[in-house]
Amino acid sequence: MGRSFGLLEIDLSGFHFEARSLVRIGPIGRLIALALSLTIAAILTASSASAQATPPAPGGESPEVQFIQPPNKGQSTPSTITLQDALERARKLDPTLLGATYDAKSAHEDRIQARNAMLPTVTATTQYLNTMGDGGKISDGRFVTQDGIHVYRAWGVYKEDFSPALLMGTAYKRAKAGEALANAKSEIARRGLGVTVTKDYYGLVVAQRKYATAQAGLDQAKKFLDITQGLERQGQGPHSDAVKAEIQYRIQKQAFDEARFAMEDARLTLAVILFPDFNENFTVVDDLDSAPALPPFPEVQAMAEKENPDLRAALETARESELDVKAAKAAFLPTLTVETDLGIEANCFATRCARAAFPEIGVVPNLGYFLTAVLEVPVWDWGTLRSKLHQAEYKQQSTKAQVGLTQRTAVSELYATYDEALVARAALEDARTTAELATEGLRLTNLRYQGGASPATEVVDAETSLVTARNAYADAQIRYRTLLATLQTFTGSF
Repeated sequence: MGRSFGLLEIDLSGFHFEARSLVRIGPIGRLIALALSLTIAAILTASSASAQATPPAPGGESPEVQFIQPPNKGQSTPSTITLQDALERARKLDPTLLGATYDAKSAHEDRIQARNAMLPTVTATTQYLNTMGDGGKISDGRFVTQDGIHVYRAWGVYKEDFSPALLMGTAYKRAKAGEALANAKSEIARRGLGVTVTKDYYGLVVAQRKYATAQAGLDQAKKFLDITQGLERQGQGPHSDAVKAEIQYRIQKQAFDEARFAMEDARLTLAVILFPDFNENFTVVDDLDSAPALPPFPEVQAMAEKENPDLRAALETARESELDVKAAKAAFLPTLTVETDLGIEANCFATRCARAAFPEIGVVPNLGYFLTAVLEVPVWDWGTLRSKLHQAEYKQQSTKAQVGLTQRTAVSELYATYDEALVARAALEDARTTAELATEGLRLTNLRYQGGASPATEVVDAETSLVTARNAYADAQIRYRTLLATLQTFTGSF
């Protein structure tokens, strides 16, 4: 048998392998070649499956989450909304504020009605009374109360009720207290809405900032991942650094998606209270860095003593209960009612005519007046008036206790809110400095890693610290803004 060279070629799924060996072509050689080919095929198949099971490198474009958004109602250019614009828009739509405002307007009408009730009333009445006659036998017909079959009345009636409540003006004073109470509740609703709008408005601003921070963090993580993978390919960096970088990248990608959702959710929340047609096509002005200064506490305290609507509402409620007690006591006193009627009551609709009962007298004047004075004295009502007085006194005692609690609570909340605002202002400065230091720290850590002086864990920690510091700074800003708005619920605008 002669000798020859054997050539073995294997091509599986894109892989090309050549094996050259000095194998004697014969039965034993063929068996060896077959075993060798099967072994190599198994190895290549396992390698191909492993390569297909490996996830794609994050260096490629990841699929972006697509949110479902409402239509823009035909508006192409987004409207720019400032905080003041947001407050004005919300005041036109908020049902709580609108209800309190209309209650105040209704209370104003109650005051006008109570004032007018103290004045005399003047009414005019015209009547025609037709009495069934007796066939001419009796001139005034069948009813003895009439002086003729035909009676005409044309009166102007002047009436005044001289009650103790009228003389003391109790009802009018109570209506004024009710109007002041309604105005205080309207102011409470207006200031409360201001806090809500401020929180939601800057909630969107902060959400946008956090979205930008998450995007910057994702870009930084992608950049660091590219660096570690490049160093690994060049043999200058370990595979563990690339793994850490990829983990950081995936964490930042998830944080980016969450930040994007939070921004869209904040936009939806603000759109509900700003637009009657639920329009999302708007932008907000980021003026968090220009927050007003916190006034000195003596100035805040002086403003709160004059402008606190909660305390004013409690005082007006106590005033109403006091007037209710006065009205209940006045019900025990007599009441004088005077009514004067001026006009005609005659058998013809004229200023002069003959009377049917006395035709022999001839024509006489019909125009005249009569006066009615009624004095009512309460004598016995089975204790109803006394029971009403007791009810009014119980309510008065209850409102006095409520006023005391409101005063103490207002002072406590004023001090607590102002102190928290001081803490928030200090935390705001610290958060700003921390964010600046975190930015510089990340820059230095990246330089140290590229120079081989820092491990990958320090870069990952620096990236996380920067994102955390920037988000904490944004949270500190919205906290300070919200506390200023809360403080203004006690003091009014400053």
